[in-house]
Amino acid sequence: EVQLVESGGGLAQPGGSLRLSCAASGFTFSNYDMRWVRQAPGQGLDWVSAIKTDGGSTYYADSMKGRSTISRDNAKNTMFLQMNDLKPDDTAVYYCNTNSGPYSYWGQGTQVTVSS
Repeated sequence: EVQLVESGGGLAQPGGSLRLSCAASGFTFSNYDMRWVRQAPGQGLDWVSAIKTDGGSTYYADSMKGRSTISRDNAKNTMFLQMNDLKPDDTAVYYCNTNSGPYSYWGQGTQVTVSS
């Protein structure tokens, strides 16, 4: 059974940092591209960042460029998102996601709240 478990969210002040983690199990993690997607209150899903299987290629939404770093540790089946210079607009539930053919797998999400 595919499982994705996010952690690392919480309350941060504007300008602060958080490091999110996504622990994966039930599939060969190193074979799959991975993504972070967020959902702000009352909003739809918003793609944040993506990383290829070997971590050699990474991609960011414009809103996150220069402020975040996506990475993965294939030996530990874990993906990370380091977020710096957090802004109130970053407040959202952050999900990790991967797709396999017609199937899309999601974690339960981790809440990030940016407020003074």
